[in-house]
Amino acid sequence: MATIVLQVQDESLVSKVKQACKMLIGVTSVKVQKTPSRTEDITQTAGYKAAMDDVKHGRVTEYAALEDFYKEMGL
Repeated sequence: MATIVLQVQDESLVSKVKQACKMLIGVTSVKVQKTPSRTEDITQTAGYKAAMDDVKHGRVTEYAALEDFYKEMGL
């Protein structure tokens, strides 16, 4: 089985492209995956906010070198 990836710039056309692909002989499934917006502000994500909360409350550990981390972990 082969996979073809189409990138559609105008999101209003996605449903029409999906319908057209379904009409092609041999097409067994059509899936739509929305790509994340590149203009998304990472500072508004839950992960970023949690990380900054960890920094604020001192729940981070800094190491001068990777070897120091290994030593502390017993590796």
